[in-house]
Amino acid sequence: MSDAHGVARDQLRAFIERIERLEEEKKTIADDIKDVYGEAKGTGFDTKILKKVVALRKKDEQERMEEEAILDTYLLALGMIESPPEG
Repeated sequence: MSDAHGVARDQLRAFIERIERLEEEKKTIADDIKDVYGEAKGTGFDTKILKKVVALRKKDEQERMEEEAILDTYLLALGMIESPPEG
């Protein structure tokens, strides 16, 4: 086997090992997040709502406003909310 193949093999192994370490870290972090949600639930918080709040905080204000407007449009079309008064 040539040196080039050996170098490529070593590089490939290094990438794979880094990915494996990061995947393990990701699993550890996901477990930690699950534990925090469990703690919050134990103190009476609704975890579904907490997850929604976390997702909303990731978005900027303009994106949230656009999504809310579209949601309101859909809910109005389905008769799930009343139309706001004109004025």
